[in-house]
Amino acid sequence: MEKLQLQLFLNIIGIGSASGLLFKENSLFLISDNSTYLYEYQIEKASLEKHALVENPAENILKKDKLDFESIALKGNNVIILGSGSTKKRNQRISYDLKTKKIENKDFSVVYERFKKEASLSDDELNIEGLIITADKSYFFQRGNAGNSANGIFILNADDSLVFKKIILPKINDVEATFTDAILVDTTIYFLAAVENTASTYLDGEILGSFLGRIKVENFELENTILISKINKFEGITLFKESDKEIEFLLCEDNDTEELKSEIYKLTINQ
Repeated sequence: MEKLQLQLFLNIIGIGSASGLLFKENSLFLISDNSTYLYEYQIEKASLEKHALVENPAENILKKDKLDFESIALKGNNVIILGSGSTKKRNQRISYDLKTKKIENKDFSVVYERFKKEASLSDDELNIEGLIITADKSYFFQRGNAGNSANGIFILNADDSLVFKKIILPKINDVEATFTDAILVDTTIYFLAAVENTASTYLDGEILGSFLGRIKVENFELENTILISKINKFEGITLFKESDKEIEFLLCEDNDTEELKSEIYKLTINQ
């Protein structure tokens, strides 16, 4: 995973602070951590559609009020969206049916309380930034950027048992990288991790860089990490194309501004 190419792929006007994305059938589904819409961008038509996820949806919501949608994943025909859990307002699990466009909203507080107990996290240390769903397990990626919390993966099994796997990530200027998203490709987890000079799940800090990493799902051993940017805070990753020779991902960046504009990057690596 040493050879890579990172390039600007799309500029999307109408969505800001993109925090997660999902590519399916030539459409990009995006979420924003300060919005209560699911955005659908049709690449061939270059058109953007907004799907309201709650009553009275809004954009550029004040930090203290936002639901902080940070994770997006596909479960069958449903797009699953999660709040980060970093405050009481951020405990929502929303399901959007791609066929019927029906929306179901569930309070995920009970599950998040189990996470905090399992990993010995205080209320302000939980910060879920990535989600992978398989037939028998769900993987939740904890961003360890507050207090004594650590990077790790909560594995919730079909029998409702729960395990927390702590993951140590590389550092820049003595600041450890922290998970910002992850996807599963075959039997390998590819993840993003950002180095942000802050000890808070609430406040932003200076961006020192972003890594792409790889973990084998059967043993959760960290196989490799590579610095892909020294200036970007990448918060979302999705599989775009895959061949025998290379794999292409699309990445989104949280620009931490109120501007309704998002840059989508394409990252290509050798297999």
